[in-house]
Amino acid sequence: MNIFSEIYGTYFRIAAKLLGKDSSDEKTVRETVLRDGFRDSVLFLPQKLIPGGEDWGLFRRDEDKSLSRITKKAPVKVLTKLQKMWLKAKLSDPRVRLFLEDEVIENLKEELADVKPLYRHEHFRLTDRYTDHDDYSDEKYVANFRAALDAVKNRRIVDIRFKTGRGKHASGRFVLLKIEFSPKNGKFRAYCYLLRNDKIRSSGLINIGRICSITDTGRIFRTPVSIDDYFRSRKCKEPAVIRVTNERNGVERFMLEFASFEKHTVRDLEKNEYTVELWYDEQDETEVLIMLLSFGPVIEILGPYNLRSQAKERLERQYKLLYGNNE
Repeated sequence: MNIFSEIYGTYFRIAAKLLGKDSSDEKTVRETVLRDGFRDSVLFLPQKLIPGGEDWGLFRRDEDKSLSRITKKAPVKVLTKLQKMWLKAKLSDPRVRLFLEDEVIENLKEELADVKPLYRHEHFRLTDRYTDHDDYSDEKYVANFRAALDAVKNRRIVDIRFKTGRGKHASGRFVLLKIEFSPKNGKFRAYCYLLRNDKIRSSGLINIGRICSITDTGRIFRTPVSIDDYFRSRKCKEPAVIRVTNERNGVERFMLEFASFEKHTVRDLEKNEYTVELWYDEQDETEVLIMLLSFGPVIEILGPYNLRSQAKERLERQYKLLYGNNE
């Protein structure tokens, strides 16, 4: 069952965005479809919006060739009961304070006072998750997160003081590119570039929970940057080569776990095995190794040698913890 009606899908949002203006033009329509639509939307959607023989009748053409909406007011989005129930459930998530001001949250709670939540968090029991997740309720953490999010959205140059993974204090001037959440760790982290004299010196990752202070310099980083270029600069030199068997539905579970990773897969029809070349961020090697080891005998790490050696050492330490030094 879909929670949201398809009328609130991509095409609805594009039309609503254009109808939100009193007037528009064909160029704006095509640019909006190209930017906010799917790859092939520009082939047919503009013809549905621009007055002509196949349009939906949402706009009329004025004497100056501009387009004006046929409605007096911009369209209003109406929430269904199911959507309100979903929203009420999301308001109980402590992470919602990271994105919404407290006043907004309280207003939403008042508006949804008579609505039952679609689900409660106690209905879910999560396994294979670390317990030392970020403290989303800490006021300092919330302030740092909001400052980091604003820096990402507006490409602000910020000064950050933080603790490294080894507990040492560090600081620098950064431009933040993206904030990512790890469900397994329950932590937010920011992809960033370290700046020197307003030029990119190196790339890095900063856990939001380790930030001591973040200060806006009042300046904008105007040099074009690409998140794809960022990831390419941090990609491991050699991919992890993994043999995956279909025992215990291993292939499907493996592909789901590493769905967001760049990979190349070859299937052996005779053995019903898969060989996967997996590329990852070099700084995430330990986390990737832990993810791989969680599959047990379903997979085998074939290479590179360094990654296979680390896996062997971890397995040997685990064996000694369980059985001692006895062979």
